[in-house]
Amino acid sequence: MFTGIIEAVGEINQIQPIENGTMHGVHLNIRTVNLDLSDVKIGDSIAVNGICLTVTALHPSQFTVAVSQETLNCTYGLDQFGYSVNLEKAMRLSDRLGGHLVSGHVDAIGTVIKFEPIGECFQLIIQAPQPVLPYLARKGSIAVNGVSLTINAIEEDRFSINLIPHTLANTTLNKLSPGMRVNLETDMLARYVARLLNIQHLKNNSYENQCH
Repeated sequence: MFTGIIEAVGEINQIQPIENGTMHGVHLNIRTVNLDLSDVKIGDSIAVNGICLTVTALHPSQFTVAVSQETLNCTYGLDQFGYSVNLEKAMRLSDRLGGHLVSGHVDAIGTVIKFEPIGECFQLIIQAPQPVLPYLARKGSIAVNGVSLTINAIEEDRFSINLIPHTLANTTLNKLSPGMRVNLETDMLARYVARLLNIQHLKNNSYENQCH
């Protein structure tokens, strides 16, 4: 589990295909200068651009993770050499929840429509796929490339966010431009509420059908 508060930025500096009959994917080596790896051990989870991955090897200022082909198919950026990524170690129960609860399981890939300065901040507008739209709400939370952000407005299939200078300075979001793709994870509470409402709706319909 994560908070969406980015601890450091890293770079994918090595990609190796996994040669295993039971698994298809890649090994990624990620170099990072500012992420403290002293308390990380093999098997721990680190969110890489919003994707929960398991550490398989540790080196000074870098670590290795295994990524399945399924994860590569459902996310963006993990198969690009030199790609800058947001990093966050899994939260501890004693940590402050500065962002919101983030699972590290990406729901969809969005497309940047607009990224322009507004005073000291930047306005970010993202087009989201239809399946995730029911889980978006004005003033609700969403993780974009692993960064916990607040939705300011929603219009049809697009939502807008204001990025403050601190977020731009400490994440990879300052590299965005129109047309770029980003990993989206919706608020898990919204997903569960929607699921429960759908189940209740199905039960009500089933009961009405039995009564007729």
